[in-house]
Amino acid sequence: MRALDARITAHPDRFRVLTGERPTGRLHLGHYFGTVAERVTLQARGVETFLVLADYQVITDRDTTDNVAINVHEAVLDYLAAGLAPASTTIFTHSSVPALNQLLLPFLSLVSEAELHRNPTVKAELAASGRALSGLMLTYPVHQAADILFCKGNLVPVGKDNLPHVELTRTIARRFNDRYGDVFPEPEPLVTASPEVPGVDGRKMSKSYGNAIALSMTNDETAAVIRRTPTDGDRHITFDPVGRPGIAALLTTAALCASTTPELIAEQIGSKGAAELKRVATDTINDYFAAHRRRRAELARDRSAVIDVLQAGVERANTIAETTLDEVRSAMGMHYTLM
Repeated sequence: MRALDARITAHPDRFRVLTGERPTGRLHLGHYFGTVAERVTLQARGVETFLVLADYQVITDRDTTDNVAINVHEAVLDYLAAGLAPASTTIFTHSSVPALNQLLLPFLSLVSEAELHRNPTVKAELAASGRALSGLMLTYPVHQAADILFCKGNLVPVGKDNLPHVELTRTIARRFNDRYGDVFPEPEPLVTASPEVPGVDGRKMSKSYGNAIALSMTNDETAAVIRRTPTDGDRHITFDPVGRPGIAALLTTAALCASTTPELIAEQIGSKGAAELKRVATDTINDYFAAHRRRRAELARDRSAVIDVLQAGVERANTIAETTLDEVRSAMGMHYTLM
C-alpha cells in the first residue's frame, strides 16, 4: 500500500478514480469521514475522480424510488460544500449514462452464477435487506464493475469489506482482455483507513437505522439528535463501546471532529456526567461542520448551481462511456457499418 501511495504522489495524472454511493437519503457524518473527506484529499493530490450517484441501485433492496431526485440534489450540495470541484471531479447519475449500462451484458457473460453468490457483500446486503434475492441484487458487483471500467478507472478507494468487489472487477477486466483484446485496466484497490463512525445508538451510523447526524442538519437539529442519545446512570464518563454504546458513540464522533482520542475526551469530562458529554459532542460537531454548513447554505440559494454541475458531469460521463462502448464493440467484432 505504501508503494501505491508513493506512485500516486509521484504521478497523480496516471490515476483515475471511480467512487460513489446510492442516493437513499441525506449524507451523514459516516459518509463524510468514511468517503467524502478521502475524495477531497485525492482531488487535492491531483487525481481525477468520477463520482457516481447510483440511482438505479436504490432499488436493489427497496420497492420505491421516492425522493431519489431530492437525495441526488442534496448529495451534490454536500459534495460541493465539502470541497469537491467539478473541474476535477465528474459528478453524474447512473441512470443518465446509457452506454455505461450497456457494458453489463458482455460483463455478465464473463462471470458465473456461483461467483456472484460467493460475493460476501451480496450476502451481507441480502441478509440486511430481509428480502428475496433479486437479479439486480445478485448482479450488483457486476454493475459496480461497469461503473469502474466505463471510465477506465484504475484506482478504487475502498474499505477492507469491499475488496471483493474490486477483485471481481479486476477479474472481469482480465477475462475481457484475454478473450477480446486489451481494452480495460485492472483497477487497484486503495484501502483507506477511514474510521467507522457510530450512530448515536452505538451501531454503525446508517440512514436505515435512523441514528445518523446528517451533514445538512442545523446546529439545533444536531443538538436535538444528540440529546436523544441513550446513556446510563453512571456519571463518570468512560470509553466502553460494548458496555456503554451510546456514550462511546458520542466520544468517538467528538474525537473525530476534535482530532483527538475518545479516551482523552472521556478523561477530560470525568465525573461531569452525560449532560456535559452531550454538550461537548454537540459543540465539537457543530464547530467542525460550521464552514461546510455555511457553504452549503450559500449553494442551496442557487438551485441552478447543482443542476449545472450534474449536467456537465452527465455530459462528460456520456462522452467517455460512448467511447468505451465503441472500443468494446470493436474488440468484440460488433462494429457494423451500413453497406
